[in-house]
Amino acid sequence: MNDSQTQSGKVRVGAVRYLNTKPLVYRLESPQIELSYDYPSRLADQLASKALDVGLIPSVEFFQNPNYKIISDACIGCHGAVWSVKLYFRRPPADVKTLALDEGSRTSAALAKILLAHKYEVRPELRPLPLGSDLRECDADAILLIGDRAIHPPSIACQEVWDLGEVWHQWTGLPFVFAMWVARLDFSGAAIEADLTNARDAGLKDLKEVAAAEASRYGLTAKECFRYLHDNLYFYLGPKELEGLRRFYALARDMELVPDGREHFYDDCEITR
Repeated sequence: MNDSQTQSGKVRVGAVRYLNTKPLVYRLESPQIELSYDYPSRLADQLASKALDVGLIPSVEFFQNPNYKIISDACIGCHGAVWSVKLYFRRPPADVKTLALDEGSRTSAALAKILLAHKYEVRPELRPLPLGSDLRECDADAILLIGDRAIHPPSIACQEVWDLGEVWHQWTGLPFVFAMWVARLDFSGAAIEADLTNARDAGLKDLKEVAAAEASRYGLTAKECFRYLHDNLYFYLGPKELEGLRRFYALARDMELVPDGREHFYDDCEITR
């Protein structure tokens, strides 16, 4: 047994608990995997503390640690509107003074800061939005919400709503990658890498079945669920997605949201798709 295994001999894999992850894990069935679910930010903490061996972590967290590597070409991304990452404005974006950030996310929080700074030269005071909190109890000028709650209409009156995937794509012309399968550099598990890729491929092949099974849990029809998983999300980490990650890293670094020294993370990514 090595550091990448529990006493049971299984590799500890953590996945995001949101609907957007279901195609990646729906067929993830392996006797060597111990699979758990949590919010993106918590998965990042668990991977950093070695409570996990592999995690589907926010892309901004990948940039925080030089001892991390991407181990699969399966990811959660988008090529436009993502539907489940929204920035709600009570006042015009240029007038925003306070921004509440969903505590479940760190990548989307960084993206919101970048877009506000570059589009409107706005750097608002930041406030936490606790997981599960009611938006009506938050008085911030703008509120970032991610995941399943962001799919449904907001409980507050808004002057404007940004779908961050759409705003990013319109601004850069590039895909955006919210999360990837990441492990520490000392992790060796080629079989796990294959399992993750194969699970993605099988989940996308059976996407209508996935949507039908999951829709009611998230207050959606099977058609709405399928459209979200099929049309809004993109699950392959290829050259264009890596280019989007590189642009995101450069912008985040310039705003001191991530450290220097990760500029060439993509050099070791053997992705040909």
